Amino acid sequence: MQSLLWSIAPVPVQVPGGVGVGGINKSSSSSCCFALRTDTLSDPSSTMAAPKWAQKTITLPPHNRGCHLITPKILKEIGEDLSGFNCGLANVFLQHTSASLTINENYDSDVRADTETFLNKIVPEGRSAPWKHTLEGPDDMPAHIKSSMFGCALTIPITNGKLNMGTWQGIWLCEHRDEPTARKVVVTLNGV
Repeated sequence: MQSLLWSIAPVPVQVPGGVGVGGINKSSSSSCCFALRTDTLSDPSSTMAAPKWAQKTITLPPHNRGCHLITPKILKEIGEDLSGFNCGLANVFLQHTSASLTINENYDSDVRADTETFLNKIVPEGRSAPWKHTLEGPDDMPAHIKSSMFGCALTIPITNGKLNMGTWQGIWLCEHRDEPTARKVVVTLNGV
């Protein structure tokens, strides 16, 4: 396999009006941007593929409370787009505040059950719990806390048209509410 050597280096940029990207004030000449330095390519005559993007919103069916392996569903939905990338990143983003995403064991379902048991032990629930936010039920505030613990986004490398995860790794949807509801996941692919 041939490796393409390249580097990213700060490039002095003239910023009109002294305002940089996103409205950040910069002096008229500063190193606020990065650019590909083609002079560091191992073969300067070679051409690089232009970066490309793909994005898809996936609606996951309602899942009962607990941790669920969703890798097959994600791959089914993005497989055609994913196959067009040799190298890149996949961002998987959950559009909810009472569920979460994580990467963990994809083989033994006991790991998912044990994770749910652990979460329920460390985040108290019910009328005796100390939460003020209870308008949506006793499971709502604990769901927000659990969501914050695992988070709502994952970044996974793409290699040769596949998500480059370990043999035993899988994408989990962790549903933290008692009443199942459909969940939306936005998958953004970027690379070459």
